[in-house]
Amino acid sequence: MAIARREARGEDLVWQLDPDLCTKCGRCETDCVLDISAVKAVNFFPLCAMCDVCTGYFRAEGYQMNSGAENQLCPTGAVRRKFIAAIGHEPFFEYTIDEDLCIGCGKCVIGCETMNGSLYLQVRHDRCLNCNECAIAINCPADAFRRVPRSNPTLRKKETQASLQVEEELIRIEATEQRDATG
Repeated sequence: MAIARREARGEDLVWQLDPDLCTKCGRCETDCVLDISAVKAVNFFPLCAMCDVCTGYFRAEGYQMNSGAENQLCPTGAVRRKFIAAIGHEPFFEYTIDEDLCIGCGKCVIGCETMNGSLYLQVRHDRCLNCNECAIAINCPADAFRRVPRSNPTLRKKETQASLQVEEELIRIEATEQRDATG
């Protein structure tokens, strides 16, 4: 892999993981020069279905419907589950990532892929040393690491980008309808 330059046209660049290329191989956890990886799982809430049985939270089989550690997929308990509401008899939960506990192993991301894929891995720049030759990037089997502008450091999954575009379009349509109704 050719290591990207630290600057492009005068703009400072940082490392980021392309979630559409990431294979969740586990190397983010083991290859980062930090004791605890700067790569963390994130949840794109507009895609999250808030499932009672979240496959990014619970083990795939042999679990009981409680939040005991033996039932959780995450080895450090970094995925937090909070009851939000019940609609009819259907409970809904919010799943958040405790970044201090997240080790970037990607197990929750693999589990979430079987449902809606709202969980994915990203480099957290408040933790990353921005090494010139990132050890994770060098060892990434999918070549999923990119240099991106520090001013826009997030790489989202294509489905999350599409979701944001739909949301922005709905907001634009609603604003146009309100303007037309008052004008």
